[in-house]
Amino acid sequence: MQSPPQSQRSLLVEAMNFVALLYHTVVREVREESGNATLGLLTAIGRVLILVALFYAMFELLGLRGAMIRGDVILFLVGGVLLFLMHNQAIGAVIKAGSATSPIMQHAPVTPTLMILSSALATLYLHILATVIILAALILFRGDLEIHSPRGILLPFFLAWASGVVIGLLFLAMKPFAPKLMQMLSTIYRRANMITSGKFFVANMLPNAILPFFDWNPLFHTIDQMRGALFVNYFPHKTSIEYPVYFVLVGLLVGMMAEFWLRRTVSRSTGAAR
Repeated sequence: MQSPPQSQRSLLVEAMNFVALLYHTVVREVREESGNATLGLLTAIGRVLILVALFYAMFELLGLRGAMIRGDVILFLVGGVLLFLMHNQAIGAVIKAGSATSPIMQHAPVTPTLMILSSALATLYLHILATVIILAALILFRGDLEIHSPRGILLPFFLAWASGVVIGLLFLAMKPFAPKLMQMLSTIYRRANMITSGKFFVANMLPNAILPFFDWNPLFHTIDQMRGALFVNYFPHKTSIEYPVYFVLVGLLVGMMAEFWLRRTVSRSTGAAR
C-alpha cells in the first residue's frame, strides 16, 4: 500500500502528464482546423469581419439603425457575432471529437474526455485571440473604445463557449446510436441560431408574445447580458445570466454521464456497423 506522500506524488505526476498531453492535443486540433495555427486564427477573424460587414450593410440599406442600442454600432455587431460564431464553432468541434466508438479511442493514452477537452479549448483559444486582435484593431483605427464594464463581459463570453460545448457534448453522446439524425439536428440548431441567438436585434424590444421563441436559447441570454456590460445605457430586462449558468451545469452533468455510460456499454461493433 502506498504511503500518503507517495500517493500524492503519483497523483501530481498523473495530473501533469494529462495537462502536457492536453496541451499537445490542443495544438494538434488548432493546426488541424486549417493546416496551421496562423491560418486558423485568420479564418476565425475573417468569419467575424465578414458577418459584421454583412449585417452592417443590411442595417444601413434597410434603415434599421434605430432598432439597435444607442452607441457604437460596430461594437454592437461585433459582440453578437463573436459569441454566435464561438458558440456554433464549439458545438461543431465537440461533435467532431472522438466518440467512445471512434477507432482513435482504442489507442492509449487518448480518451474521449481528452479529445472533447482539446477540441473545446482549441475553439476557445482561437476566439480569444480573434477577440483581442479585433478589439486592438478597433482601438488602433478608431481611437478610444468605450466599454461600460470590461469585467462584466467575461462571464457571458465564457458562458457562450461553455453552452456550445455542452450542447455539442449532448449531440456527441447520442451520435453512436443515430449519427445521421444527430448531425442533422445539430445543423438545424446551428442554422436556427442565426435568428434565435438575437445577435442582430435588441432583446428588450421583443414583444412578450414572441419572447418564448428566443428565451429557451442560452446564447440569446449570453449575447443580451454581454450587451448590458458593453453599453452604459442598456439594461437587460428579458434575459438573465443565471439561465445559461444552470444550463451549462446541468447539461455538463448529463452529457458527461452519458459519455461515460457509452464508453462502458457501446461495443466496437456498434461503431463499425454505423
